[in-house]
Amino acid sequence: MVISVPQLLSARHVPESTIAAMTAVMLSPGFWAFLVSPVLDVRFSRRWYSVTTAAAAALLLVLALLNLDHLMLVEVFLVAGFFFANLYQSALGGWLSTIVTTEKENTLSVWVTIGNIGGGGAMAVTVGELMRNLPPTLAAVLLGGVVMLPILVFPWMPAPGPDRRLAKESFSQFFGEVISLLKKREILIAMLLFVAPAATFSMTNFLSGLGSDFHASTHFVGVVGGAGVLLGGLCGCFAFPLIDKLLPLRFLYLAIGAGGAVFTLILLLLPHEPATFAAALIGENFFQALAITASTAIAFETIGRANPLAATTFCLVISAYNIPISYMLFIDRAGYSWRGVAGGYALDAGVSLFACLSLTALLFWLQRRQPAKPVAILG
Repeated sequence: MVISVPQLLSARHVPESTIAAMTAVMLSPGFWAFLVSPVLDVRFSRRWYSVTTAAAAALLLVLALLNLDHLMLVEVFLVAGFFFANLYQSALGGWLSTIVTTEKENTLSVWVTIGNIGGGGAMAVTVGELMRNLPPTLAAVLLGGVVMLPILVFPWMPAPGPDRRLAKESFSQFFGEVISLLKKREILIAMLLFVAPAATFSMTNFLSGLGSDFHASTHFVGVVGGAGVLLGGLCGCFAFPLIDKLLPLRFLYLAIGAGGAVFTLILLLLPHEPATFAAALIGENFFQALAITASTAIAFETIGRANPLAATTFCLVISAYNIPISYMLFIDRAGYSWRGVAGGYALDAGVSLFACLSLTALLFWLQRRQPAKPVAILG
């Protein structure tokens, strides 16, 4: 929805402002889908919810691609499709968190992020090519089928049932459980870490539109934005296991944010030429992939093994991470309006460093407030 659909609409001479507005609306379920996520933890297994929401997302994608000449239908179908895609992600995330051991959570977070980056890159490349070179109906059905591919492994994954106690209770009691979830300290800390602009790396989205500022050709921007970004993202994922034991996860997440901010400040010293554009975009994607992997690991750690609201928790935490990606774009634009590319770099890095330092101080303070464990006295 960020790359392929805007390109398909642009080829139909839809104004850029209209495409931007449509994209913002279509991505909005990333912020509000969590309101419905509690249903994923009751009545049916998470396998059932994963298959059902994947099928709904696939069908709506097919319908959207078959109606590209009708903008209202495209917008409606993709808002609904992304809504079900978010529920699919949450059902699967909650499911995975309950069937892996604690020591495997970080490994799982690496491969979940690799799947997201690799799958997103593959779809970005193939959607446009298939829609241009195949009959529209065949291309749309094939792409819908791609969305359904992961369900082929579901029969070999253990699928614990939902908490039947919650399913049998009244809605008021059920949502009382959800509200109590929001009061848990570990949930609040995780959401605070992600809502703050500590390790967002929204420059990855902002830089992709600034190729001309670096005297980079459209072809060069396309190559770097595709293969280069995919390479940087995968390297970030594979680098995470090398550092995940250096610090506790929450402090590691903030260290990644601070390291990325320092990298952004270093870019201020480099000339505005195509090689710098490539280094900036690939480097920012490297740090973003590290941060996403760490955030997914924090989500799995926060959920735990026997959480009856696993899918709800996963959706809440991941939705929180999506929030600063949006508002940081406004901050990056403000910096760009102030001093061009250098202003964008400086403001983005400054805000991120301030958030990292503030949250680190808060975590230390919270640790000091924890009551000391009682010491057993022998004799």
